[in-house]
Amino acid sequence: MTQYLPQNLLGLFAPRDPIPYLVPTDKLRSEKKEFRYAGVAQYLSEFEDPKDTPPPTRVETKEERKERKKKERLEQVAYKLEQDLALWDPANDPSVTGDPFKTLFVARVNYDSSESKLRREFEAHGPVRRISLVTNRKTGKPRGYAFIEFEHERDMHGKCTTPFCSFPTLPTTPWRRTFAPLSLSLSLYLYLCR
Repeated sequence: MTQYLPQNLLGLFAPRDPIPYLVPTDKLRSEKKEFRYAGVAQYLSEFEDPKDTPPPTRVETKEERKERKKKERLEQVAYKLEQDLALWDPANDPSVTGDPFKTLFVARVNYDSSESKLRREFEAHGPVRRISLVTNRKTGKPRGYAFIEFEHERDMHGKCTTPFCSFPTLPTTPWRRTFAPLSLSLSLYLYLCR
């Protein structure tokens, strides 16, 4: 079939030139002299005596190191807690003022709210002794919650006559959504309306 092809196409199927012969650079494997295996009995006297060998040093595994560090951390925390408990005197704590049973925790307070706004809103339910709007100690920015101490404990419970608490609703920012009593958490709401 190929004999019917024209000459220009037959040239494409022509065989190539043979690979040129090159002299080998190394001897053949059969011509090489091989090194035979020899015994090591003559070197046995050079080895260390097993009786003189020191015991192997035990290396700590990854899990053991992890457990050891965890145990050390727990001991440090326990020690620090023990020392802090020894130094802690709740009667002389300067940050604690007033009666905890007359103190109301108000959460989700707008960052723009001031103590005067809180006082104005909560004095409708009874005389307020002290308001502590919590701020960041380093930056001075409000943290979004406050503690309100009333003169009497009964004032703190409020006068809930409707399904919704009668405590006021403070303005909130759009990214700080609030629930039924806008300035109080749900658990406090349930506590106040009992």
